Amino acid sequence: MKRILVALSGGVDSAAACILLRQQGYEVGGATMLLRDGGEGEAEDARRAALALGIDFHCFDLRKEFEDIVIGDFRKVYVSGGTPNPCVLCNREMKFGVFLERALDLGYDGIATGHYARLRKEGDRTLLLRAEDLRKDQSYMLCTLNQWQLSHSLFPLGQVMSKEETRSLALEAGLDLAKKRDSQDICFVPEGDYMAYLTGRGLIPQEGNFISAQGEILGKHRGLEAYTVGQRRGLGMTFGKPTYVLGKQGTDVILGDNEELFSRRVRVTQVNYIPFDKPTEPIFVQAKLRYSAKAAEATLIPGEDSCELIFEQPQRAVTPGQTAVFYDGDTVIGGGLIQ
Repeated sequence: MKRILVALSGGVDSAAACILLRQQGYEVGGATMLLRDGGEGEAEDARRAALALGIDFHCFDLRKEFEDIVIGDFRKVYVSGGTPNPCVLCNREMKFGVFLERALDLGYDGIATGHYARLRKEGDRTLLLRAEDLRKDQSYMLCTLNQWQLSHSLFPLGQVMSKEETRSLALEAGLDLAKKRDSQDICFVPEGDYMAYLTGRGLIPQEGNFISAQGEILGKHRGLEAYTVGQRRGLGMTFGKPTYVLGKQGTDVILGDNEELFSRRVRVTQVNYIPFDKPTEPIFVQAKLRYSAKAAEATLIPGEDSCELIFEQPQRAVTPGQTAVFYDGDTVIGGGLIQ
């Protein structure tokens, strides 16, 4: 790949990716995705970064696709009682889906992003690995990418770059955005209040009861979508002791003690494997059940289109709708949807 289109977000990471690729001899262009009304400011930041870098710039208006695919799934998972992970879906369907297709249509050989992860060719497979700087590793968010997507992608920041080195690189290039803070929120819910976002878009919360694990009614809740497994604060009621969301049953929310949040067996569906098509027998992995969690040792038992993880130590607050990712050391074996 010689001509690469970098997904510019208007932030420091994607700009640094452009700088590194040019240093490595690639012909680099930049593009951003306009994903929602109100996102014009980020698109303008990306355009200015491209101008400062002296590279061609494109803006893809993908608001309809984002609404149909990512926002639609976000709402659907909450309504069904789960807790979605929209960034994983957006990477697969938007950035390494529609964006990659647009790049190829423009004559580019592939795309690059500012993700902290690594790629390695092994035979006819493209492997996904953790970043050298594990503090910034983002391989979790890329676990559902297929071989075609990975083989047309580059992650220049994953090799040796720390966040400090990335900022220094941008500063040396004279980019104002080098001091820009990293975003910590879901891009389309910038204040983090997803319930206000959903109700503002017409969602009517599903009312029901708080119940105990034995089925005893403990009181009314304010809507099924407002709660996630492991939640303690914001229940709207006091119970005389620390009380947590254990799960959901219909429109009821099950409450209990912290000790009841732990489980060893986790079913995962829509599994994507990376080093191979599918294992034929159980394999030993290290698995993460959320982005910020530490990987824990587990046995992966493959099924037809799913798998079961059996952890050596019970895991806390296993949450339907979130993403499970499996590793063998630094290599990403794959990932899927926690059922």
